[in-house]
Amino acid sequence: MKKSSIFGLIVIAIAIAVVISTYSNSSTYGSFNDAKNTSSELHIIGHLDKQKALFYDAAKDANYFAFYMKDKQGEECKVIFTGTKPQDFERSEQIVLTGQMEGKEFHASKILMKCPSKYTQDKVEITEFKAKRANI
Repeated sequence: MKKSSIFGLIVIAIAIAVVISTYSNSSTYGSFNDAKNTSSELHIIGHLDKQKALFYDAAKDANYFAFYMKDKQGEECKVIFTGTKPQDFERSEQIVLTGQMEGKEFHASKILMKCPSKYTQDKVEITEFKAKRANI
């Protein structure tokens, strides 16, 4: 076999290994119901249930944060995050969790928040400029 053929086979094998490892590490979007039926990691989009309490006590355990979230289908679940509570968490409009179900609780490994925009429609001030035409 030629050296170029061996080199080509090695490059193809490495490319296949990279594609397989990338595919196996990727997770999909779902709901709490989907997370109950699978053991793989999922992304879940939802919003904070502001009617229920947040559980975070930095003096007791700075790496325990629990809250209730409703997913896009309206199903509510208790979420446990082993990390510190994100700043301005209560003000978030949308939350994306990455993690998996353990029993009846969703254990999140990552939390991404969509915070409210500082540019809201009711605060936009519209000013009109009326130019005078000069008669020349």
